Amino acid sequence: MAYDTILVDRRDDGVVTVTMNRPDRLNALNDRMVEELRDAFTGFARSMPRVLVLTGAGRGFCAGADLLASTFEGEGDRGETVAASMKARFNPMVEALHAVPCPKIAAVNGVAAGGGASLALLCDLVVAARSASFIQVFGPKLGLVPDLGGTWVLPRLVGRQRARGLALLGDRIDAETAAQWGLIWQAVADDALAATVAGLADRLKAGPTRAFHQIGIELDAALDNDLPAQLERERQAQRKLAGTADFAEALKAFADKRPPRFENR
Repeated sequence: MAYDTILVDRRDDGVVTVTMNRPDRLNALNDRMVEELRDAFTGFARSMPRVLVLTGAGRGFCAGADLLASTFEGEGDRGETVAASMKARFNPMVEALHAVPCPKIAAVNGVAAGGGASLALLCDLVVAARSASFIQVFGPKLGLVPDLGGTWVLPRLVGRQRARGLALLGDRIDAETAAQWGLIWQAVADDALAATVAGLADRLKAGPTRAFHQIGIELDAALDNDLPAQLERERQAQRKLAGTADFAEALKAFADKRPPRFENR
């Protein structure tokens, strides 16, 4: 599929960078971009990258849904139109991102608002330039609830009070505050963003990709399980991973006193 609204850079070492590329609209999500993101994310389940980096072109990461798009126009039942678009396009795109079977890094280079913030926060690691910011515009600005996974991820990251404060007040949170709250992994100087993300990608690409993906699955599940249920999930995960070539390589590397060479097998 040829893409009009995103750029996909596939490196030989397994690092894939997806850049949302509507800089004149702060990379706001229209139907075309959502469909292209879904296609790209779904394809990664087959091509098996080692690391996915998600970022935005220009001065913004993503301003959320494009409110000037056709989804929000017309005089019919706008609620039904929006709900249908979420079911057909937006939610499958979010599920495809969440299912990409490798570590995902969001490189937040500017504002991440509404659904754009949700996309960033669904990644495993979020690194933001200090000039970047996060805004939950849904409630106070639009009379809507956070979507694209926003209601799922916010309380998991920052707890009940801060999740409600962000959603109810819609305050702009700068990158430093986001890092202090645990909303993101790290805030860095603007001119260090690319190098910091590249360094993290290099570390992760050398690791056991299958195990990294399973770690994310288990950590997500843990918040809804009691201890015995989670212990059983851990047991089943170890059953699967301990039988891989990567674990055998880890044992051999330990015995040889050298770093392991993981091949995602």
